[in-house]
Formats: sequence, structure tokens, C-alpha cells
Amino acid sequence: MQDRSSIEKSLNALFDAERTVRRVHDELADKTEGVLLDVLTDAITTALKESDEDESALRLVRIAALLGELQGPRVVDAMIDVLSSEHPEARRAAGEQLEELSFERFKEVALGVERALRRLPVGSPALPELPYILAEVPEPGVPKVIGQFLKHGDADAVAAAIEALVQIGDPASARLIEPLVDDTRTVELEEDGSDATTEVTIGELAEEALEMLEAVGEDEGNGGNGRAS
Repeated sequence: MQDRSSIEKSLNALFDAERTVRRVHDELADKTEGVLLDVLTDAITTALKESDEDESALRLVRIAALLGELQGPRVVDAMIDVLSSEHPEARRAAGEQLEELSFERFKEVALGVERALRRLPVGSPALPELPYILAEVPEPGVPKVIGQFLKHGDADAVAAAIEALVQIGDPASARLIEPLVDDTRTVELEEDGSDATTEVTIGELAEEALEMLEAVGEDEGNGGNGRAS
């Protein structure tokens, strides 16, 4: 069994490493914003090409944290590029930063999302993530932005947008979803509480969403709180 002193030594080394990370992070965050952003965007490209998955994820997570210190259209685009990573850890870090920025500068993020819809290819991991991130933001313009995903060629992004609109629970979103009831594209959805998945069509998902939003509307009419569960 490893002795106590060895464990304490390793723990103190971990603390030292964390202090170094925080110090260097602060030093970088104080650099000229334009130059720092140039370096970070180049670093994203390099990290996305990195063959070592752990190294790629490590770099992208740290880049996302630094991007959270900046603002502007290029920052939003860069965050979404990190969100396009195949690494869940990196996507989570970028999503948290993007959500936080959305609370402070929603219009800036909304415009970046609209650019992403035009520039990201079908199959980009960022596309199904963005509707859920937006759904957490209490801004009246959120359903309109999410609604743009419903017209995208990426079926997973469409499914995510439907679910995000149901999560928001605005019955007015039904008109955005109605044109999809005959959509035969299929998606894999995770079953609650398990790793199993179920294949459904976009049309089936749309019909279920319409039923749920109708129930919300009826609840509002009866004096309920109008929030989908």
C-alpha cells in the first residue's frame, strides 16, 4: 500500500500544478485581445487535428476557458469551433462558456449561431448541441433562433431543435414544428436512464412535440404555469 507521505507529496504537486495553470491563464488573459484571439484560433485548428485524443481534449478545454475571458464575433465562432470537437469534455467546456456568454451578450451569440448554421457541415457535433445551449437562456428571441435549426439538413440538429423548443415550453413554437410531421428522416435518441437508443423519425418526434406543446397551451388556459416538464 502506498504510504501516506507519498500520497501527500502527489497531492501537493497537484495543487502546485493547479496554481501554475491559474497563474498562466491570468497572464494570457491580460495579453492584447486581438493577438491572443489569433493565437487561440490557430491553436484550435491544431488541437482539432491532434491525433492523441487526450492531448486534443486537454488543449481544447483550456482554450475554451481562455475564450471565456474575451468577447466579440470571432470569439463566438471560436467557441463553436471547439464545440465541433469529437471530445465530450471539450464540447462541455465550450458549451458552458457559450451559455455564460449568451446570458450577457445574447445577440452576439445568436448571430454567431446563425453563422454556424451556414458554415458548419452536416454531421458537425456542434449542430445538435447548440439548440440545448440556447434553450437555457431566458431571452424572448431564443425560440426564433432555435427555429432556424428546424430547416437544416442535419437530422440530429433538427431533432435537437424540436426537443429544445419543447423544453422551453412556448405553445407558439408549434407553428415552427408543424411542417415537420411528414419528415421521414430518422435519428437515434437515448432512452431515459439507460445507454440504449431508439430510432424515431423526425415526423414522429414532431407529432409528440406538438402534443406536448398543446398540453402546455391547455394548462396555460386553465391557469397553469405553462412550463413543459
